[in-house]
Amino acid sequence: MLELRPNCECCNRDLAPDASDAMICTFECTFCRACAEGTLNGTCPNCRGNLVTRPVRPAAMLAKYPASQKRVFKAEGCAAAAE
Repeated sequence: MLELRPNCECCNRDLAPDASDAMICTFECTFCRACAEGTLNGTCPNCRGNLVTRPVRPAAMLAKYPASQKRVFKAEGCAAAAE
């Protein structure tokens, strides 16, 4: 089950569990669309995988399986993954 992390790793912007602009990689690294598409050019800086729109968990399932409260933030900022 996805963690649905609550923030962007790059800019620390809050991302609600139903945010349509949350992007993730296969390791669930989480970024807002602005950072994912702008700063990171669609590539996760951690694993170098692609970033895709995070699925939305239906409200009934969110009540039963809540989103994570664990915040991951790179205080030093993010940079696009090296080729």
